[in-house]
Amino acid sequence: MAPLASSSRLARSMLPIFLRSQCLSIRCSSSLVTTPKFQVENGPSARNRILRFGSAANTEENEGKIDVKPKSVSVRLAYELLQAGHRYLDCRTCEEFDAGHPPAAINIPYFHIFNGEGMSLKNSKFLEEVSSEFGKEEKIIVGCKIGRRSLMAATDLHASGFTHVTNVAGGYTAWKENGLPTTD
Repeated sequence: MAPLASSSRLARSMLPIFLRSQCLSIRCSSSLVTTPKFQVENGPSARNRILRFGSAANTEENEGKIDVKPKSVSVRLAYELLQAGHRYLDCRTCEEFDAGHPPAAINIPYFHIFNGEGMSLKNSKFLEEVSSEFGKEEKIIVGCKIGRRSLMAATDLHASGFTHVTNVAGGYTAWKENGLPTTD
């Protein structure tokens, strides 16, 4: 028998097999199957089966945990949530925020952008600053310009224990396009 290819090549070649539910049931007799490049979790029901890539997915501290992303909602629904008592966290830069934002939004940048060099750097104190402004049980709507940064920020918040975090899909651009109130 020829030696097997590297585990990453093997993982890529076997991906379609592992995604089929009948194969998961047969091949995953234990609760967790791991290789150096991927892992498959077999939860209490077939809907909880997850295939995760990368070395972070293979750490012992993540065994048995399902990585859940925060939900994303449209700007219209985000506005309704805001009216119902949710608080709006705007994770754009200070310059973007000063140019206009949803009413009562609180600005804590997720990235710091260095204009002269065109580089951005994640705000290392983001979670600390959010924790000083919001409680872990508070209902938070997270928005940015188009929804990418806010999804990353919402995911970080959710992972650090904030339980009611919602991402605004489309961000402030969609907010303005839908004619929702702003402070610009």
